[in-house]
Amino acid sequence: LRPHLEADGMTVMTGDPCVAVEPHGSGVMVSLKSGAIVEADRLLVATGRRPNVEAWRASGIPQTERGWLKVDPATLEARADVYGAGDITGLGGFTHLAYYHGQIVARRLRGEDARADHTAVPRVTFTDPEVASVGLSEAAARERGIDVVVAAADPAETARGYIHDFHGGALKLVADRKRGVLVGATMVTPRAGEILGELVLAVKVGTPVRDLADVIHPFPAFNRVLGAVLGDLASKLASKLE
Repeated sequence: LRPHLEADGMTVMTGDPCVAVEPHGSGVMVSLKSGAIVEADRLLVATGRRPNVEAWRASGIPQTERGWLKVDPATLEARADVYGAGDITGLGGFTHLAYYHGQIVARRLRGEDARADHTAVPRVTFTDPEVASVGLSEAAARERGIDVVVAAADPAETARGYIHDFHGGALKLVADRKRGVLVGATMVTPRAGEILGELVLAVKVGTPVRDLADVIHPFPAFNRVLGAVLGDLASKLASKLE
């Protein structure tokens, strides 16, 4: 994403902690650990969320080590008849996940044995281009002891990429060699959030990569890039099995 942000005129500085912030004229001055100084009209501090523990600590409901409401990840129960949904659970700070949790809780309140499945939670950052992922990264898969096979492609090198004059995209798929299924995907491309849907389903239900590679994608949609990279992944899996 960095080259796209820089092409838009942004300066991206990472890994350099802020050590001081002070007023500077009508704006603000930020001092970084490296000694660099950043001057600007406005400062936006985005450091994430923390649970409002004070609101429910007296109830005695259990917390996780990081202070979130401790729930059973399947039933979303903190204790009998007490449920947690969305950000408060620490299971993922996404609107769509909170909505999903709400559906699970509602179904359980109606007497259904509904259970949440966090195997394939989609993650999308709506920058330009979008960044989207699901499942495990290659590094995370290896840490879990999975025998990994990967395949990559650039969504920019498709007909739709040329149409949009898009350059420098990324798509990486991660598969489990033993099971022959997709376990993760990451992409940087326009429409990444929409393209991801097919891969979310594949990771969730464990669709064999050979079946995914046989799917016909409409021309010239952005998701057509999936056909080529899934075919590459299927070939690598087949060769390893031989």
